Amino acid sequence: MDSKMNEGGSGARTGSDAGAFHGQRNGSAGSAESGTGTGTGTAGSGGKTGKTATGDRGGKAGGYETGQHLSPRASLLMSLVLALLLGALSGLVMFPAAEHLRSLQDGERARATLHTEGACMAGQCKVAFEADGRTVVADLPVGSGGGRRSVGATVAIRYQADDPRVVAREDDTGGGGATMLAWLAAGGAVFFLTLSGVAAIFLVRRRRA
Repeated sequence: MDSKMNEGGSGARTGSDAGAFHGQRNGSAGSAESGTGTGTGTAGSGGKTGKTATGDRGGKAGGYETGQHLSPRASLLMSLVLALLLGALSGLVMFPAAEHLRSLQDGERARATLHTEGACMAGQCKVAFEADGRTVVADLPVGSGGGRRSVGATVAIRYQADDPRVVAREDDTGGGGATMLAWLAAGGAVFFLTLSGVAAIFLVRRRRA
């Protein structure tokens, strides 16, 4: 009877051990499958994230490249503004300045010294000279050449007999640098006006398309 009880106990222990072993194998397999699924999901998420980042970088790069180019409408407006500015500089400033310089070709001649230095082309120079027994300090007009000279430099001038304050460098009485700048500004105005015309034609064609 004791031997039977021992055999029964051994069988119970053997069954329990076998059941526990099979349970551990099944649990390990389930854990492995769960880990595999988790790894796969993470890899998929990483792929999607990579695609999203690549798309974002591509979108930003495309937007940056697009921002580097002006639209036809902006090009049209900018060309018109530049054409108007250069046309005004040529027609309202430089051509009248050149005519003023030419009007002094027959003026009284004198030797003057540079009283105040500056940008003579912009009318920031002053000269001092003797006229009718008195010292006159007068501004050189816009469009005067000669570059930047130091105070005290000697220069030949022409001035109006009835108003010595109206004066110009003798070398500029043919029109001076004002004539050259007038033609350059006029050429720039024509150029930008042509660009605005091309931009306008492009806009019309794009709207019709």
